[in-house]
Amino acid sequence: MTIAGAALALFLGAVLQSATGFGFALVSAPVLFALIGPQEAVTAGVLVALVPNTLTLAGERRRPQVLVRDALGLMAWSLPGLALGALALSALSDRLLSVLVAVAVLAGVTLRALSRRSAGAAGPPRPWYLPAAGLSGGVLSTATSLNGPPLVFYLLARGASPAQMRDTLASIFLVLALLGIPALLLSGTFTVPEGLAVMVLAALAGQLLGRRAFGWLRGERYEPAVYAVLIATALVALVASVS
Repeated sequence: MTIAGAALALFLGAVLQSATGFGFALVSAPVLFALIGPQEAVTAGVLVALVPNTLTLAGERRRPQVLVRDALGLMAWSLPGLALGALALSALSDRLLSVLVAVAVLAGVTLRALSRRSAGAAGPPRPWYLPAAGLSGGVLSTATSLNGPPLVFYLLARGASPAQMRDTLASIFLVLALLGIPALLLSGTFTVPEGLAVMVLAALAGQLLGRRAFGWLRGERYEPAVYAVLIATALVALVASVS
């Protein structure tokens, strides 16, 4: 039952990731934390995330629309964050990390709402947006596997199109997952959960389904879908953190 629940969470996360550009860890992390524990949840999130992100960039028979300069800057700033997040995973309690997941999601929802309110006059992102988003994304990547909100907020402020956001996030998530593996190994928190193969297959199926939904969500439907994912996931994370 635990493996089935984890696989379902990863399937739904992969659907959202493929459809909107993010949502994999937002959906799966709270459920995995509750079902298999923080270290197994983060390890599973890092390993399974390789599947939907690789398929998004290399499995759709098209040229990815990656904002290369922004992606490189965010990934560079994430490097110290990866180390800090791995240390947090080894030092902090299970409950505190679960609360961190909820807080991270709620922060993403708040920032998203503020960005929508001021979108007409916001202009280009301020200089500190990129380092702040990259560093916090790195910390959340290895501490909770939930690194989407700060990166999404930066790309929204950047004015990225749905296709650019989807592909840029996929490239960042892929690199962060690859870098997260040695960070977890060095910190002694790399713990492979049971049923990993089932989880990988679930993510594969989710990515294939989500890519069809992305075509439908383009245009005016995309923004409401992004906001809905953030709100729904925030509620799930909050319930998981206090239960």
